[in-house]
Amino acid sequence: MRKIRIVTRKSTLAMWQANFVKQQIKQAFAQTEVEILGLSTQGDRDRNSSLSQLGGKGVFVKELENALLQGAGDIAVHSMKDVPSELPEGLGITAICSRAEPSDALISNGNLSFADMSDGAVIGSSSLRRRFQLQHRYPGLVFKELRGNVDTRLRRLDEGHFDGIILATAGLQRLGLGHRICLEIPAEDCVPSAGQGAVGIESLIDRQDLSPILTALNDPSSFELVSCERRISELLGANCSLPVAAFASYAEGGTKIQLNTFVSSEDGQIQLRLGDSAPLGQGGLLAERVAQAMIDQGALQLIQAD
Repeated sequence: MRKIRIVTRKSTLAMWQANFVKQQIKQAFAQTEVEILGLSTQGDRDRNSSLSQLGGKGVFVKELENALLQGAGDIAVHSMKDVPSELPEGLGITAICSRAEPSDALISNGNLSFADMSDGAVIGSSSLRRRFQLQHRYPGLVFKELRGNVDTRLRRLDEGHFDGIILATAGLQRLGLGHRICLEIPAEDCVPSAGQGAVGIESLIDRQDLSPILTALNDPSSFELVSCERRISELLGANCSLPVAAFASYAEGGTKIQLNTFVSSEDGQIQLRLGDSAPLGQGGLLAERVAQAMIDQGALQLIQAD
């Protein structure tokens, strides 16, 4: 390939990710020219409506996918947690880079942890998944909607509108803001979103000419774990606006995959958590087994009621 065109969102974090992928391509194929095209998405333009009102996190990728389908770009670079489980016909997740820390993070005024905060302290997050899990764990705290890019949310915190906010650990670290993290929230308290911490590549599945570049970008272990997580959302028919979480990790010395899941009703009053494990190479079967167990315990009723 003489030239690769990357399409991405224009946010600071999205541009960091696109430039990271550009560097990876240049390291493997020094003679390849790489161009980055930043696009504005519906999710970026409308920062007042909640993600559930907008139709889920897919509003952050639609314009990028249209650019691929129209031939305006070769690959799209995404935060995998923003990518719906169902993709437009002809497109696929064709590579996933080595995953960073997948956890959620607390940033607070006074560098306080949840346990140190007084009852009534206000915590901001755009994610129902985060708010419902943490509200259950810390019932004395108040969790409220907070949209915007990382800089906007941090500014709202610093101005005193919130006592704390929840963001992805990986995003903060990538932007050089890891020092702001007060607590990396354990997955036992807040199961991460499917794909969180992973940078993924979407492209036309019939672009065989991209295979060498996609192979160079792909981390097989990250691809295996993230694919297992995304299969849960696919099997439940859940879109990105619903409070559904799935987190896969290696267990027992790397001989097994552990999959933990979470689903909630829209008001957060009914919550379901399930976990199971399987040998390496059986992530798809594991996801199917866990999804069926969730369905047997009422997950579809929770989702369909939303």
